[in-house]
Amino acid sequence: MDDILYWMWMADVLGPGSPHSGAALAWCGDARNFYAAIRAGHRPAFLHRHMRERAAQLEPGDLQARLDACIAAGAAVLTPDDPDYPRRFLPLSDLPLVLYLTGSSACLNDRRYVAMVGTRRPTPYGQRACRELSRQMAEQGAVIVSGMADGLDGVAQAAAVEAGAPTIAFLGTAIDRTYPAAHAPLRAAIERLGGAVASEYPPGFSGRMQGTFLARNRLIAAMGEVLCVAEAGKRSGTMNTVSHARRYGRPVLAVPGSIFSRASEGTNAILQDGSARMLCGVQDIRQAMGLAPEENLWHNDPEDQASVAAPTAGIALSPVARQVLAVLGPDPQYLEEICRATGLPAHQVLAAYTELELAGAAIPGPGRSLTAAQ
Repeated sequence: MDDILYWMWMADVLGPGSPHSGAALAWCGDARNFYAAIRAGHRPAFLHRHMRERAAQLEPGDLQARLDACIAAGAAVLTPDDPDYPRRFLPLSDLPLVLYLTGSSACLNDRRYVAMVGTRRPTPYGQRACRELSRQMAEQGAVIVSGMADGLDGVAQAAAVEAGAPTIAFLGTAIDRTYPAAHAPLRAAIERLGGAVASEYPPGFSGRMQGTFLARNRLIAAMGEVLCVAEAGKRSGTMNTVSHARRYGRPVLAVPGSIFSRASEGTNAILQDGSARMLCGVQDIRQAMGLAPEENLWHNDPEDQASVAAPTAGIALSPVARQVLAVLGPDPQYLEEICRATGLPAHQVLAAYTELELAGAAIPGPGRSLTAAQ
């Protein structure tokens, strides 16, 4: 049976946006092992009654029709063991176990990412700030990440499209539904220019929509190296995205607004309480990303970079990453093998994957394999 069906089953059992997905992977390693353990009668602490009921009522093979619907809709299905899956998600405690995607997966890794969000009812000032900041960062090589919603999310991604750059949109709806419908041309342009539209919800999803947009906000926050808020009220979905960014340790930047504008009450509040830095221009975004003034954001091929500089040169690896690197060799090693060799749980090894790759010390391969860089 296709491994994807086991991942779909695991995602359905835990539920979309589950805060337990990281713990589940740390416990079992992958979806096939999770299925085998549950069917063997194991009941980890995080598996509450509703999850047990879903597990009892569903088999991976029951989801073949969903997989067929993805193929018919032209939607890719990405799971944590897929090399195209966003590596920025792997260390998350609430990582998505399945991502449905249209467009190109090529923009999901090995680039620089700026999340840009804001109110659905912007002022002309907010629209201009969002458009200019997004367009300039896209022109410099950053991938703009947002939710393709009404208001500033759409403004940000339209600006990236105007710059001819890829942009990533995370939906709170089924992957085959464009919301709002008026953004269908924007979505088509995103996909045409090598961008991606992604969702945790499969084609034809008809479940409860309550909370789906708040759940997707964590993906916007996690994908960005920095979260930029162009304009937002105090009580808004944007502030929910800010809370996720802070939880993940992402820097938050906010455009200051008029003290007379309700649309700027949220941004001014997070600036006042110190949870956000002032955003007055692209130089502030670049500084938050740790970029030198003249540094180009357009990434070269990682293998080309590795050929220029020795792996890990000048980069301090964490103790866990060094432990993983010590057991790697010229032949691919898989997650379970590395976990056994190091004695580390799966979620720590997966976090080390990203660190070692960024340092040029290891090369990822299919099926969550890892090889030491030569």
